[in-house]
Amino acid sequence: MTLKTILLGACSALALTGMASAETLTIATVNNGDMIRMQKLTDDFTAKNPGIDLEWVTLEENVLRQKVTTDIATKGGQFDVLTIGTYEVPIWAKQGWLLPLDNLGADYDVDDLLPAIRSGLTGEDGKLYAAPFYGESSMVMYRKDLMEKAGLTMPDAPTWDFVADAARKMTDKDNEIYGICLRGKAGWGENMAFLTATANAFGARWFDENWKPQFDQPEWKTALEFYVNLMKDAGPPGASSNGFNENLALFQTGKCGMWIDATVAASFVTNPKDSTVADKVGFALAPDTGLGKRGNWLWAWNLAIPAGTQKAEAAEKFVAWATGKDYLKMVADKEGWANVPPGTRTSLYENPEYQKAAPFAKMTLDSINAADPKSPTVKPVPYVGVQFVAIPEFQGIGTAVGQQFSAALAGQVSIDQALDNAQKLTEREMMKAGYIK
Repeated sequence: MTLKTILLGACSALALTGMASAETLTIATVNNGDMIRMQKLTDDFTAKNPGIDLEWVTLEENVLRQKVTTDIATKGGQFDVLTIGTYEVPIWAKQGWLLPLDNLGADYDVDDLLPAIRSGLTGEDGKLYAAPFYGESSMVMYRKDLMEKAGLTMPDAPTWDFVADAARKMTDKDNEIYGICLRGKAGWGENMAFLTATANAFGARWFDENWKPQFDQPEWKTALEFYVNLMKDAGPPGASSNGFNENLALFQTGKCGMWIDATVAASFVTNPKDSTVADKVGFALAPDTGLGKRGNWLWAWNLAIPAGTQKAEAAEKFVAWATGKDYLKMVADKEGWANVPPGTRTSLYENPEYQKAAPFAKMTLDSINAADPKSPTVKPVPYVGVQFVAIPEFQGIGTAVGQQFSAALAGQVSIDQALDNAQKLTEREMMKAGYIK
């Protein structure tokens, strides 16, 4: 055998080995229905990208946030694609922790992304640092049959007083029907997302213009008392442990008269495959108290690429696939238009097929467009964010306050004690971070 033959053979073997060893992307995501569906559809991506394999790390919301934050802050390099929220994107982009999405492809159509959602994912340099998988606000989902039985008609834009009255009239605890299901599970993105947005409608705010915490003000006491009393009278047992997924399950099994939560849930509660009340659901805007702010938030779950990945090109291909127009059409073909991930693209809300299939489409879009992250509260504030405060310290503070309010809901501490604890711990952390003296 000649040297040339040996070298050619070796080169061929190396080429085959290169073809066989696919690049593996590790993707961290949340255990929400839309994300679970995406995992089931990824054969389409791997068929189009035979050199890329996918490995999933699917976690409950609070756990996902903790793991992903720890990994990116310590440059752990565990993940190639991250599922992160609107809160993290601008903060992490500013830190240099995320790669800009410059190469999503000619047919991606960045300009089709809803302006309200896109603006929260754009860095100070004008570049996109995450692509929205689905966007949401919050709204009232309610049982039309139970509302009628209570002798009431849900307005398109209800007040909190109407909602509370309706919830108490709908409640039938002997038959395990509760007038209202609301988040109680502690977490800055769980109970505090709901309670912060709700408190906005009651005139409360996290901080005054000088970053002084405001839990010692009457607006917070009014809001928290209203919530705890309403949940005691008309909420399910064990509500302090319930987050998005737990309340979704309660609503789908017919145990809730009303549920105020993410607009993304609309397709799940109206899907007859999963929901026993699919044909009985109506929608309304999140409630207000007449002060000029509704209790609706603005959020997107997004796919982003950490700066530490060694597989940026492959990761960007995946992000483009999962958040592109073709993905929406694929879900529509397989699951129906009502089940495509909502709240990301203008073209979706202009699509007659989607409008026809999704009775909640207009209410979702109206809710997204009504949220104002730059002016979230009745009184002036120094921060951006509707259901969160867009500062790095909020993740820890928000969860600690959430634990106090969850304990108040469970009856473990009084409302006054929970507010006092929230005030003290927030003051301590804000002093430590240098916002106040």
